[in-house]
Amino acid sequence: MEERITKVWFEDGRIFINTDKGQVYSRPLEAFPLLKDATESQKKHFEIGMFADEIHWTDIDEDIAFDSFLINKEADYNNETAKIFKQYPNADISDIAKRVGIHKTLLQKYIYGISKPSKERFAHIVSVIGNYDNTTLKTST
Repeated sequence: MEERITKVWFEDGRIFINTDKGQVYSRPLEAFPLLKDATESQKKHFEIGMFADEIHWTDIDEDIAFDSFLINKEADYNNETAKIFKQYPNADISDIAKRVGIHKTLLQKYIYGISKPSKERFAHIVSVIGNYDNTTLKTST
C-alpha cells in the first residue's frame, strides 16, 4: 500500500507533507512555480485528493502528486539559465516563455535550476533574449 498524504504545510520556502506512515517529505517551492508565486492565502486553500495521493489548489490550478515529493532535486540559482536572467532582473518571464514556445512555469524551473533545458532549448532561450526588445529587457546598473 502506498503512503497517503495526511498533512500539508509551508515553511522556509518549502512545502512539506506528512503521511499516514509517519514520514515527512518536502520540496523547495521553486519546484512548483505556481505555488512559489501564490499568496499565503492561496497556498492555504488546498484539498488533499480522494485517494490522498495528490494535493490540489483550485485558486491557482496546481496539482502535486505524492511522487513529486520523492524527487530529490533542490534549487540551483547558479545554473546557466539563471546566470543569463540575472543580467536582466526586469525581464518579463511570461513574455520570454511565450516567445520561446514554452509555459512560464517551465522557464521558471530552468531559472531556478529545478529542470535543465536541452542544449537546443537553451540556445533558443539565449536567442530570444538576444532579440528581445531592449526597452523592455533592461540590464541592471
